[in-house]
Amino acid sequence: MTEKITIQTEYITLGQFLKLANVIQSGGMAKWFLGEHDVFINDEQDQRRGRKLRDGDEIFIPEVGKYQVKSEG
Repeated sequence: MTEKITIQTEYITLGQFLKLANVIQSGGMAKWFLGEHDVFINDEQDQRRGRKLRDGDEIFIPEVGKYQVKSEG
């Protein structure tokens, strides 16, 4: 099942997304998490915590879950 993560802005960075989706406890954990786990954005692997995620982007983290970004703005 894909979990929808709603954002209030045009985009959110991957690091901010991980915290918003409760994948990590704090923003400071993003670098460590991305170094230890594979992250796929729209079926493409990407480990950049500054990667911009926009409305409709799909994020898949093996053994963690599937997510989709939804924008209210």
